[in-house]
Amino acid sequence: MSERPIRIAVQLQPQHAEYAAIRRAAAEAEEIGVDVVFNWDHFYPLYGQADGAHFECWTMLGAWAEATERVEIGALVTCNGYRNPQLLADMARTVDHISDGRLILGIGSGWFERDYDEYGFEFGTAGGRLDRLAHDLPLIEQRWARLNPPPTRPIPVLIGGGGERKTLKIVAQHANIWHGFGSADTIAHKHAVLDQWCEKIGRDPAEIERSAGVSPKPGRHPEDVKDYAAGAEALYAVGTRLFTVGIGGPHYDLGPLRDLVAWRDSRQGS
Repeated sequence: MSERPIRIAVQLQPQHAEYAAIRRAAAEAEEIGVDVVFNWDHFYPLYGQADGAHFECWTMLGAWAEATERVEIGALVTCNGYRNPQLLADMARTVDHISDGRLILGIGSGWFERDYDEYGFEFGTAGGRLDRLAHDLPLIEQRWARLNPPPTRPIPVLIGGGGERKTLKIVAQHANIWHGFGSADTIAHKHAVLDQWCEKIGRDPAEIERSAGVSPKPGRHPEDVKDYAAGAEALYAVGTRLFTVGIGGPHYDLGPLRDLVAWRDSRQGS
């Protein structure tokens, strides 16, 4: 796997907060020096009060495109089943232009059943949702080639999920970035499976940036600097180069993010 620079990302979870707080957090994250600011694509909170405050993903990304200047932006991840793929391609192209080429199209097959039920989408099966993702990604790519104007550059595609029979095969076929969760050992195993899929389809595995979530160990305080750095170091050792910490509302304490940025800078000698 070829060497890549370390990059730090934050997922600002758009739940249990006023939008003004989310906007301030995005601006602060950019000031801290992160490389990527993500949100997520859901319609209800994933934890905490089930009917708490929550905002939609893609309209927020359009606003972030205007409110930020340097960071890449995207969803971690867009649910493929919530939007027509041709429309999603156009939405992504538009946010790409608004942001002057800073959009990452994070996408996955979807999993949160309440979103589907409440908004009238068919939930189906996990396998069926993955088959739909495999069907829709080429349509997105084809639509990008036909849009006028086209995207400012090839929009990076990030695919999240660790399924070894279907998801990682789709990653090998379409993604620029793979995002997973788990221990360093788990991530290392997924990297090996992804490499095998790349070899089967004739793609260089080094073309795919490896991304993972970083969180404190169970029972440790979220602001434990050494704990985050140790977790990042372990993931770095198995090939991860994009490290994401998730931070929720209502106040968005970005202390852990500062810790990871400091680790990145010290690790790269800057």
